[in-house]
Amino acid sequence: MAVFPQLRLRRLRRTESLRALVRENRVNIGDLVYPLFVVEGEGIRQEVSSMPGVFRFSPDQVAQEAQEVARLGIPAVLLFGIPEHKDEFGSGAYHPEGIIQQAIRTIKESSPQLLVITDVCLCEYTSHGHCGMVANGDVDNDQTLPLLARMALAHVQAGADIVAPSDMMDGRVKAIREALDKEGFQHIPILSYAAKYASAFYGPFREAAQSTPQFGDRRSYQMDPPNLREALREVEQDINEGADIIMIKPALAYLDVIRRVRDTFNCPVAAYNVSGEYAMVKAAVLQGWLDEKRIVMEILASIKRAGADIIITYHARDVAQWLQA
Repeated sequence: MAVFPQLRLRRLRRTESLRALVRENRVNIGDLVYPLFVVEGEGIRQEVSSMPGVFRFSPDQVAQEAQEVARLGIPAVLLFGIPEHKDEFGSGAYHPEGIIQQAIRTIKESSPQLLVITDVCLCEYTSHGHCGMVANGDVDNDQTLPLLARMALAHVQAGADIVAPSDMMDGRVKAIREALDKEGFQHIPILSYAAKYASAFYGPFREAAQSTPQFGDRRSYQMDPPNLREALREVEQDINEGADIIMIKPALAYLDVIRRVRDTFNCPVAAYNVSGEYAMVKAAVLQGWLDEKRIVMEILASIKRAGADIIITYHARDVAQWLQA
């Protein structure tokens, strides 16, 4: 084996053209999914204070945003709905005219080529802010499953291309798969939030989605951050129940989880570069402490290098523009 001075690893780093020629991982526009928040009303484009550059849109405005996303070549959006009315059962989640159902239809009319993925979880729709039905002060796993299945079915009937359960109830993938298949939607994929951790990185999202729990927290159903082997069990269970794509969330503090999942399972892997990760970058950039383009591309490259095929990120629009420049 050659050694210095015959071996000089710096030879391939000398110019950008050389570095690009031997680059091992590349972030592509086709890897990206852009999250969108939808609220009821008309003409609404309201910036989220803790997430500069991220907005809540009414259905008419989200259609315009989706057109721009499609123009940039981003293949998919992930929709989160914020209804005006919330109740104990999260009934707006599965009502035929629910906020996400409206958004799906308007996006599909304006940008039919764009893949529409919908978040399937009750937290934005319940008065208590939890991801499922509450009984005796706790989230009842089994009572929640039929409601999640109804929600997923309502999204698909409105035109969703992929449904993405994020609630972390045991058995939710099976319940959704059975409900979709029964109604003739065997072709619709499930992107499961298979390893979703009870993370402090979700803070800005809860402002954006108005989904902070009114009591307690979500640690009894989302995963404990120190655990890795448990994530493999969660992923395996969801694949066995019919998940087509699995997700790890968050991304940056869980790159080791992404890597282990990639090495263990032969299915598409998504990672969610979440709101807190986005907000930290934006805050540092606004202070002039970081170069935004360089830091964002480095972060996304690390997620890709860890093994993610799909990256859900609020940076997607900016990244698409940088890659096309």
